[in-house]
Amino acid sequence: MGKIVGRPLKQSLFWVILASAAQAEALPPPLTDADYDPVNMAEVRLGQLLFYDPILSGNRNIACVSCHHPRFGTSDGLSLGLGEGATGLGADRHVSAENTPEQRIPRNSPAMFNLGAKDFTHLFHDGRIGVDPTRPSGIRTPMDEEMVAGFASVLSAQTMFPVLSPDEMAGHYNENEVAKAVRSGFITGDNGAWSRISARVAAIPEYQTAFEAAYPEIAAGRALNFTDISNAIAQFIAFEWRSDSSPFDAVLRGEAEFSPQAAKGADLFYGSAGCASCHSGPFLTDQGFHAMGAPQLGPGKAERFESHSRDEGRFRVTGAAEDLFAFRTPSLRNVLQTGPWGHAGSHRDLGAFIADHAQRGAALGQYDRAQAVLPALPDTKPDWAEMDQPAEVAQIAAAAAPGVVLSPDEVEAILAFLETLSDPVALSGRLGIPEAVPSGLPVER
Repeated sequence: MGKIVGRPLKQSLFWVILASAAQAEALPPPLTDADYDPVNMAEVRLGQLLFYDPILSGNRNIACVSCHHPRFGTSDGLSLGLGEGATGLGADRHVSAENTPEQRIPRNSPAMFNLGAKDFTHLFHDGRIGVDPTRPSGIRTPMDEEMVAGFASVLSAQTMFPVLSPDEMAGHYNENEVAKAVRSGFITGDNGAWSRISARVAAIPEYQTAFEAAYPEIAAGRALNFTDISNAIAQFIAFEWRSDSSPFDAVLRGEAEFSPQAAKGADLFYGSAGCASCHSGPFLTDQGFHAMGAPQLGPGKAERFESHSRDEGRFRVTGAAEDLFAFRTPSLRNVLQTGPWGHAGSHRDLGAFIADHAQRGAALGQYDRAQAVLPALPDTKPDWAEMDQPAEVAQIAAAAAPGVVLSPDEVEAILAFLETLSDPVALSGRLGIPEAVPSGLPVER
């Protein structure tokens, strides 16, 4: 692969080396501060501690960082995560016989880069949380009319769901008071899961003092709410993983040029490979939903009373036939570091993913299951239940539009272009991992 680091311009504009004028025209404008909402550093520093603190989980053993760790590009290094009942990070994460998870988390852990940008108005692979001015809260979520006001952004609202999931952070019914509240349907109100988590945090003097410093209304006597916790975490994510200082950004600002191999990859990306039909704009996502014929592994997105292993994607949110097996276009910022790739983490090798993804459903029949990263999990739904049913595989493939076949050289060129999206500032994080958290619980490093 050719060297990608941007090179200073000398006598000509960077697009002189591009393979076509059309490619130069397709490149997006550079990002500026106007593309992001401002952050409050008191909230950011508070959110950093909360993001790394297991106090928010039902059994006080899992933090946000457990599945969104900077060591793994703010993901978890697994195809499908293991939450409550597992320990360790990345491929070393494992379960114990004493507290085995009921199932894998159904979808790949998404990266955190640029989620504070104004363009990101829908989150999760199916977009089930989104900005909606018609709702009293301003946000549409699966809670519908029970959704409370006070979440400052869609990113803040997103943080409320993992703490309510038995398989992610809440734990299971007989294990703790938060899990019991979730299972009983008590989310909001004085006895709800959010209130119980907030009370835990408020009982720690260092947190109470920090919240009073960050929020004047709490200093004036208002009780600490779960929305305050979510708002602080969202501010931290927005600040810590803002990504706009990669070699790609230097090219967009006219400060550098692509290497020849990256230029070839950019020409394919914005041209015949068709990548930019979905991965457009400065964040390399159209923020839309598309059926791409990706492999389906793991338990699927099913309710507890459903026995299937299917994941119908956006269709579960909208009920619209055109949304069947459609998933949100992920941003490609720092994409080389965020594997495994795909909504179900089907590929551990990005080159293999690009080749299969370009073909869309036509590649399903040749999928190599060894590409998955799935630590052992006994006595649960079979990981390959969906892929073992030819009729189901055919339905997933049929939902996708026709793709293209890329040669190995073309895949290598696209990889060279994607490497320009690696941002050392965002990958390192601006505040980093705290030495300790106010609860005194262990911090996962």
